[in-house]
Amino acid sequence: MAACRLCLPRFVAANTFMTSPELHPVVAIIGAGPAGLMAADVLSMQGFSVVVYDGMPSGGRKFLLAGRGGLNLTHSEPLDAFSRRYSGFDDTVPQWLDAMSPQALRTWADELGAATFVGTSGRVFPHEMKAAPLLRGWLARLRARGVEFRMRHRWQGFDANGGLCFLNAGDALTVKPRACLLALGGGSWSRLGSDGAWVDVLMAKGVEIAPLAPANCGFDVAWSAPFVEKWAGQPLKNIALSTASDGEFRAGECMLTATGIEGGGVYAWSGSLVKTCASQGQAKLFIDLLPDWSREKVLAALSVSRGARSWSSFLQSRLRLTGAKWGVLRECVTPEVMSSPIALTNAIKALPIALLRPRPMDEAISTSGGVMRQALDENLMLRAMPGMFCAGEMLDWDAPTGGYLLTAVMASGVVAGHGMARYLAS
Repeated sequence: MAACRLCLPRFVAANTFMTSPELHPVVAIIGAGPAGLMAADVLSMQGFSVVVYDGMPSGGRKFLLAGRGGLNLTHSEPLDAFSRRYSGFDDTVPQWLDAMSPQALRTWADELGAATFVGTSGRVFPHEMKAAPLLRGWLARLRARGVEFRMRHRWQGFDANGGLCFLNAGDALTVKPRACLLALGGGSWSRLGSDGAWVDVLMAKGVEIAPLAPANCGFDVAWSAPFVEKWAGQPLKNIALSTASDGEFRAGECMLTATGIEGGGVYAWSGSLVKTCASQGQAKLFIDLLPDWSREKVLAALSVSRGARSWSSFLQSRLRLTGAKWGVLRECVTPEVMSSPIALTNAIKALPIALLRPRPMDEAISTSGGVMRQALDENLMLRAMPGMFCAGEMLDWDAPTGGYLLTAVMASGVVAGHGMARYLAS
């Protein structure tokens, strides 16, 4: 298909939306995050005319933030284990990996000059450990293919004829493409553009949407004032976490905060913990403070006389349990537990932390909820709105951090891009 070039839009007064045939792109993508850009990649490679709109001054802002401490692009674990990390969306998220697997994502990054490596944890990073070089190369390739970007264009919804309404510096514009992708993110980090404002717009069109909720988030805990003063800001390393004292424990790390607890080890369980808080008013997180020690070994170490030693000195010498691990243990157990070797062993191997509530959604790394599976066909097109597609975090699925979330976001963009190409061809 020959690419038709867009003319620069002329704007009129605010709240008066202007439309003109030469302004209509073949494909409009709303949202210049990873899902939207990946769909633009797929479509532009097939020769379609694509215009990307975004309300922010530049694209990929949350992508850049995710890469501030080292862009965790994906994970190297076997694909069958990788696929089990996802929840929601009727288990169809793993099928997106057929369109872009973790290995295919690494190849894609290599082609953009961002060669990757596998870290000691199995997570995959670009050698430069930053998102900016990859994003620059990505945008340059898209522009070279003719993809146009309309930044500072905040989507307002639809007009009476189904046109897309935008505001740019108070001026208004309406366009009506042949196909459109909504890649607007969830409801976290609103200052970067993902504010969930699209929910009411789509619900008014009859689209089934599950309420947005925080995911990959921290939780409030009723720490004592002395505990906060001494231990807030301290990490818990070399631990394992679970939602049940006798359940599966997953290795991870977390951070003690003035308000509660957060970090990758907590985020891995946040989906079920958020639901439990909503249904029961609170939840419990269990921490194995010594995952490399068996219960029998811990019990044997504790089954000797403490003598005149303090508890902190005793646990340090017998179990090498020090620092924040000692602090959180002392905070969460009673004197009676401390005096019983069996009860103390149970606490060390499954320390219960009472979680009061998740932290606010705008603090979360991602959100669950969104456009439900039954609202979309296999191409991620809205059944209620032919020609309108959705991708990324605005869909009702969930995944932990560690590369899983970003991989699926980008894979959904690939699925939607191919779906839009098929729709336009038909």
